Amino acid sequence: QVQLVESGGGLVQPGGSLRLSCAASGSIFRIDDMAWYRQAPGKQRELVAGIARGGSTKYVDSVKGRFTISRDNAKNTVYLQMNSLKPEDTAVYYCNADAFELRNGLRYGYWGQGTQVTVSS
Repeated sequence: QVQLVESGGGLVQPGGSLRLSCAASGSIFRIDDMAWYRQAPGKQRELVAGIARGGSTKYVDSVKGRFTISRDNAKNTVYLQMNSLKPEDTAVYYCNADAFELRNGLRYGYWGQGTQVTVSS
């Protein structure tokens, strides 16, 4: 089984920064795509940023130029550096990973438990 553990969320003032981390552990053969999603109350969950194993990235338009996704394959960890935060960035942020399990070679999608990011003065 694969587990995703997130950290780095919290309360920050507008214009501030946070760095989210998500570390995968367990019976992992290989992790392919990793991504960050977010969901605010009354809103649908949206893809914020994604990164392929080789390093190619994509972002939702609202965070381009402010957020940066990166990964360390040796650590099975994905990061989201969030700068110039705005109140509309307030949401629960979820880590997602597509991974092949070592035990059976099957590919599954995994989710972290979510971490709250609140941007408020």
